[in-house]
Amino acid sequence: MKRFAAVTLAVLMLLTVFASAASAQDAIEIRGPVFNGSNIQEIVGTDGITIDATQFAAFFYDINDNVTTETLSIINVPGNNGNVIGEGGLVYETQIQQVEYEFTDAAGWDNYSVIGFFAEKYIPLKPNSADKLAKLVLDSDDRYTIRTGETLDLGEGYAIEAKQVDVDGEKVWLEFTKDGEFVDDEIISVTDPDRSTWEVELDDIEDEDDVVVLKVHVNQVFQGAVDSIAQIEGLWLIDYANAMTIESDDEFGELNDVSIQGDRLVIRNDDTITLTRDSTKEIAEGMFFKVADTPSNVLRFYVMKEITDPGTYEVRGQVATGDFTWDATNFAGFFYDIDDDVTTETLSVTGLNGGNVIPDGGLVYQTTIQQVEYEFTDAAGWDNYSVIGFFAEKYIPLKPNSADKLAKLILDSDDRYTIRTGETLDLGEGYALEAKQVDVEGEKVWLEFTKDGEFVDDEIISVVNSSQSNWEVELDDIQDEDDVVVFRVHVNQVFQGAVDSIAQIEGLWLIDYANAMTIESDDEFGELNDVSIQGDTLVIRNDDSFTLTRDSEKEIAEGMFFKVADTPANELRYYPFVERTVGEVSEIDDEEEGPSENVTAPGEENVTAPEDENVTAPDENVTEPGETPVEEPTVGDTPEEEGGEGAPGFGVVLGLAGLLAVVYLVRRNN
Repeated sequence: MKRFAAVTLAVLMLLTVFASAASAQDAIEIRGPVFNGSNIQEIVGTDGITIDATQFAAFFYDINDNVTTETLSIINVPGNNGNVIGEGGLVYETQIQQVEYEFTDAAGWDNYSVIGFFAEKYIPLKPNSADKLAKLVLDSDDRYTIRTGETLDLGEGYAIEAKQVDVDGEKVWLEFTKDGEFVDDEIISVTDPDRSTWEVELDDIEDEDDVVVLKVHVNQVFQGAVDSIAQIEGLWLIDYANAMTIESDDEFGELNDVSIQGDRLVIRNDDTITLTRDSTKEIAEGMFFKVADTPSNVLRFYVMKEITDPGTYEVRGQVATGDFTWDATNFAGFFYDIDDDVTTETLSVTGLNGGNVIPDGGLVYQTTIQQVEYEFTDAAGWDNYSVIGFFAEKYIPLKPNSADKLAKLILDSDDRYTIRTGETLDLGEGYALEAKQVDVEGEKVWLEFTKDGEFVDDEIISVVNSSQSNWEVELDDIQDEDDVVVFRVHVNQVFQGAVDSIAQIEGLWLIDYANAMTIESDDEFGELNDVSIQGDTLVIRNDDSFTLTRDSEKEIAEGMFFKVADTPANELRYYPFVERTVGEVSEIDDEEEGPSENVTAPGEENVTAPEDENVTAPDENVTEPGETPVEEPTVGDTPEEEGGEGAPGFGVVLGLAGLLAVVYLVRRNN
């Protein structure tokens, strides 16, 4: 028994030491269409399958000009077999196109060349050659007002400073810098239309000369008794410092056969690609295939882009030109479970009849309760649970077959977490789990569940008896409902050692019961204000006509929008979208009048993080599990699988102490 205890402690401490170096970053997934079939041959067929930006929200798309540049195809090649894509069967193609500047109110601001490259927006250094590219940092028609001596932060280390304004208030001296170092300067006159736009051209950018890297239009200059002010409207900038040249022998993950054809890039796979079930397979540059956990006679997958850079991103649905219906297969914002192939939401537009006015009842949102598996499935009682998407968020019905009382799902995890007694596992949204004590036999652990530091429930859990290794917290009076399961936890192991008492948790599920809601038939959700509750289904329509105003973003309901293109009156082009935030996004100051503060940061997406996004920084003394892992936890979360959580809080020192304890126990036993 002593030797077993020593070995167990060694395993746990080594687990702690190695896991303490791990960390994870917040991310969002933007998916493409879902492909379903018995094998790759059936899915691809004789004609192959191709997705572009109208179907895959990660690809670059300009809705006003209706411009796409990228496609990803799986074509019919002899090597396609079962779940294997044959050599040359996966083809990524992108071609330079022309789009309008956001700012169009001055001469010289017409069109520029653009190309999507693995779902990022790039600018070719030569307008008709796709081999030398730089990322687009900024394309803005926002108005920024800066005083002399102040700096306008353009992003990625680039900045503009208003050095001086002339005494007549007609000219401004601007300086362009990169990482604080001088790049170029110019005196710009607002009285001369030919000199109110400044183009910065640089040489030796990937061996290219006369490359336009920055365009600035000065709208007004003012010399006052107190301040000297320049008003800028029209900014365009590329990240020339990190430009790249693509060579024919370059490799991009699985896509490693590069063909440069003037204004076009074509990249294929030189080797076979296996779509392994229950896996995420990187294709290239942050693009992946996500493959469902299905039987061998079923193949289901989609392409997706993983975004980890902090910011707020638009997740859109398929582009429409008239009546249309979206579900989770063509609107990446809607909830979708790929393993169970479960969707719950649809959004339909009918009755447009060639115009841009949706009639009464022509906009219909519907969602129905479905069943999905828990992420953790390795113990009795962890089978299925009820789920419902609600305006592109994942909710749990308080009653399994009634869609009128809902709570957000906070956590559904099969990651492994190791915590010592007295430590707290932060579950998110103020909920936490503390290991109070481990019994002397190392067979039971006393756990306490809290909300905002207040006691909710506790339980003694035994790992010897499998029927007692799960704990379900049931609460009463949750939106007038009793016996609501709000939290589930499975304890995998318990250990009472010479140094530490440890509980290992694998299996967590939690809903935000404290913020549960009841939906009434007279509720209104923006434009959707006619609510029908039909058992396990919610149907919400517009009670008034709804105009898809051109060149606008129109909120439908609950953070869901339509984006409508700037088109002639006889055309209509639009799509639904939601916003998702990665990391902490600071508020950006879009000045339209008056002097700015010390630094004004423009950007392509001048937005702040939505309040309802579950993106929080970890507390100093807790571990943060979640569907999206959080960096630098301090309580043991020991991942056992790829994509697991961060590190436990024991640290290397504790691990070494544990190993010394092992040595002591073994020697004493001998």
